[in-house]
Amino acid sequence: MPLVFAGVCSHAPGIRSRYEQADQTLREGLYVAFDEMREALEATRPDAIVVVAAEHFANFFMNNMPSFAIGMADFYDGPIEDTDWLKIDKVRTPGNRDLSHRFITEVMKGSDVSYAEEWRFDHGIILPLSFLTPRYDIPVIPVNINCQGPPLAPLPRVWSFGESIRAAADALPERIAIIGTGGISHWPATPDSGKINEAWDRDFLDRWVRNDREALLAYDDLTVYADAGQGGFEIRTFLAVSAAAAGAKGTVHFYAPIPIFAVGCTIATYQIAA
Repeated sequence: MPLVFAGVCSHAPGIRSRYEQADQTLREGLYVAFDEMREALEATRPDAIVVVAAEHFANFFMNNMPSFAIGMADFYDGPIEDTDWLKIDKVRTPGNRDLSHRFITEVMKGSDVSYAEEWRFDHGIILPLSFLTPRYDIPVIPVNINCQGPPLAPLPRVWSFGESIRAAADALPERIAIIGTGGISHWPATPDSGKINEAWDRDFLDRWVRNDREALLAYDDLTVYADAGQGGFEIRTFLAVSAAAAGAKGTVHFYAPIPIFAVGCTIATYQIAA
């Protein structure tokens, strides 16, 4: 069945943990946008959500760092972070091992991927889910793109991976949604944490909503690092969704630089044909 939903959102831990310290108008606008994204997602009645994220050395480290990995389990626990700090309670999120197995098998027809039968969610996945599936009642297929430890997958390979995700979704009878989550510009865990390059973010989002493959693949990691920080490498999750959207055009429902959240906060979706 064709893909039923495609969107992206930010996943910075401060969105929950430092909520009270943020500008009230901006934080409430972001939370409203998350809620509207949840409503749009629920309206498509997905059987599973493919969450394309960039994790933070929670399951994969430099002794085993796949470029692309997909979860294949019946459940996923998280967050790994301290709940008092992250302000998200521990929860067991449902998976669907059989569906994940079939999904991975289809993805492998177009892209080389690793899989994991054990996976603990960090804030990169659990924070978006806390907004978009607050009852944690929709099975999740977690996907990780290495955005942490170079060498990173070249952007054209990321695009091909997104196309493979779309082909897999279209080949399955279940209704599949895809959500990419990451930056955009940010400098996490550095002295520059809280720095945001708004002009760079807005230019990137312009390319993203137009689903301009040539413009999106024109980035290189050296200039991304200089202009958007090491957190900017997470544009890979957004590009995978662009490729999966197969030319659909998008809408930015919310964007604002919120320094206390340490990222340019984004909610955006593609218009996927019924």
